[in-house]
Amino acid sequence: MLEIKKYGAIDIGSNAIRLLIANVIVNEDKETQFKKSSLVRVPIRLGADAFVNGSISEANTERMIAAIKAFQLLMNVHHVERYKACATSAMREATNGKIVAEKIEQETGIKIDIIGGKEEASIISSTDLNTLIQNNSAYLYVDVGGGSTEFTLFSEGKIISSKSFKMGTVRLLNNKKSTNKEIFANVQKWIEKNTKGLKKLSLIGSGGNINKLFKMSGRTEGKPISYIYLNAQYQFLKKMSYQERVTELSLNPDRADVIIPATKIYLSAMKWSGAKKIYVPKIGLADGIIKSLHYNKI
Repeated sequence: MLEIKKYGAIDIGSNAIRLLIANVIVNEDKETQFKKSSLVRVPIRLGADAFVNGSISEANTERMIAAIKAFQLLMNVHHVERYKACATSAMREATNGKIVAEKIEQETGIKIDIIGGKEEASIISSTDLNTLIQNNSAYLYVDVGGGSTEFTLFSEGKIISSKSFKMGTVRLLNNKKSTNKEIFANVQKWIEKNTKGLKKLSLIGSGGNINKLFKMSGRTEGKPISYIYLNAQYQFLKKMSYQERVTELSLNPDRADVIIPATKIYLSAMKWSGAKKIYVPKIGLADGIIKSLHYNKI
């Protein structure tokens, strides 16, 4: 018997907020399929508020309310049965994050869960990550966001360590150089300590920037990007001005600046862990929310 359900996931990040609507196709004789029906992304850079001023501005609060109202209408049109809204580091660290979430709920009726780094990593790991991970290899999963980066280390098919660092792309753009240097040093120490002795280690990257870099590489889905290629791309992007990245590479204005620190994070993680390649499955928090809703994990 075939059953098709429609679920929605709202991901409120530090660089943008997204609505993913997915069809969940349940067939008794086959594996459940999760197919994207619609994805809407709105570039409200909450991190620029939270990480610099410590709170979310009134202007961005109003933009969020408008966006959530639009998301609500879209979910109604799509006949979404169930949905969940999650906010990450920007809302988590803003002094008025809970107040903003309450105001949004009052105005729209949509409740926002402000989740921690470990919960975020747990939701993402409920995606198709396990289909990529082989028991005889080690993997360092790196999810780069606007406010934080989540690292999860897999060995012999199991999670052996995970940690969230305040090393997001929007944060790095707004931090002092000395602060960023200290953050990178702490991450280096953690990666080198936890990956020591692991052989055949590869990176798994997630986040909008690595997805864009993968698309730019022209590689077929499932094929990894090499360290050499990613480093060459990094040097190429760094030489271009912000305007050139927008006009010549057709990058979105809110992607053209953060792609530089994001690439540096992935490269650094590869260097410190000894990984020579990075796999880029199309997964993220929104995908994890959809799967978690279906399997009643959240």
